[in-house]
Amino acid sequence: MKALELQIDKALYFAEKQFNDNLDAARAAITTLEEGTGAGNDFLGWVKLPGEITEELIDRINATAKRLQENCDYVVCVGIGGSYLGAKAVNTALADNFEYYYAPNPKEPKVLYAGQNIGEEYTAELEKLLTGKKFGIIVISKSGTTTEPAIAFRILKELLEKQAGKEAAKDLIVAITDAQKGALRTLATQEGYETYVIPDNVGGRFSVLTPVGLLPIAVAGHDIKKLVAGAVEMEKETLHDSENNIAEVYARMRNALYQSGKKVEILANFDPKLHYFGEWWKQLYGESEGKDQKGIFPAAVDFTTDLHSMGQWIQEGERTIFETVISVAEPAVERRVPSDEANLDGLNYLAGKRIDEVNKMAELGTQMAHVDGGVPNMRLVIKTLNEHTLGALIYFFEKACGISGYMLGVNPFNQPGVEAYKKNMFKLLKKPGY
Repeated sequence: MKALELQIDKALYFAEKQFNDNLDAARAAITTLEEGTGAGNDFLGWVKLPGEITEELIDRINATAKRLQENCDYVVCVGIGGSYLGAKAVNTALADNFEYYYAPNPKEPKVLYAGQNIGEEYTAELEKLLTGKKFGIIVISKSGTTTEPAIAFRILKELLEKQAGKEAAKDLIVAITDAQKGALRTLATQEGYETYVIPDNVGGRFSVLTPVGLLPIAVAGHDIKKLVAGAVEMEKETLHDSENNIAEVYARMRNALYQSGKKVEILANFDPKLHYFGEWWKQLYGESEGKDQKGIFPAAVDFTTDLHSMGQWIQEGERTIFETVISVAEPAVERRVPSDEANLDGLNYLAGKRIDEVNKMAELGTQMAHVDGGVPNMRLVIKTLNEHTLGALIYFFEKACGISGYMLGVNPFNQPGVEAYKKNMFKLLKKPGY
């Protein structure tokens, strides 16, 4: 099978007319994206980004990652939103589920995250963990003045310089920022930090395939060359309008469902490793489409866990929802249910079956129940969880998001509403100028 396959038959039933009617809109959206003629066209650098990533850049990122790996037990990725979610999504999907319960191994640092909140206890407890430890920092910010990461970086920089010395700390800090301007660019130049550039034409939520995501992923020990290769493959597959272009089909189907009254999309997975992929997806679609009083509300659930909490609402609540299920075809390991002579738990009917077979039947049973309950269901099948398939999945969702946003009639590449809370917060904190 291909890296990704999309099945829409369990959704098409609910909105076939709308799906057929929006073909021209989808084709126009793809042309607008490829030709760069639509709103927000100064932020379309991600469209052809995978194919433009050079071997030299990958080699340089891997060299930086190796330096941090050899000198750190922990590397803290400081950023918020698109500056950390993509990396965390990939790192979590490829990691041992219990990775953070193990002590760091030599040349295998743990990647931690900071600056994604303003939690005082979170910050203090991170400081406690890093006190007396060898650690490095990857600080990611276009401006260097975004409140959450700026506070975290100021505190962690102070701790690192205190522990390692100011001179040694320079080699343990990497800044990913604007090419020429901004507070972080100025600081990095003054202090002599190694830097990488956030391209001007790539917005934060589309930046996972830039150094923003690639460096933390490489530090975690994953193969970014394979990740990029998967994205390149999907870039080619979704280049032109076609009934086989799964990004186009997904964008058409979700817009058809929206037009038929389905206002909430639930991204579901049956693998706990994909939890943070759902978090990345929520930002990508929420920030891209939620404007002009329009947009599908993006939510995410982890099944079967959330079937025991959200399952009742999904099954019988207000019928304004649809589901997109990410299904992993083949796990990386095999574990079977053992037999038990006493059979007190009544599970011997499962003896000898793979745990994944049970999971797949739970997935199928859930799909049947939800569709019968009036919830349209799309299924996105990933061959397996590895760098190549995740690269393809990332680009698939990015491309579909651009198409879907243009079909909706909004600018998918700005986020004016994000500034509202900041202005109020700055005024309340008496920041100069507010």
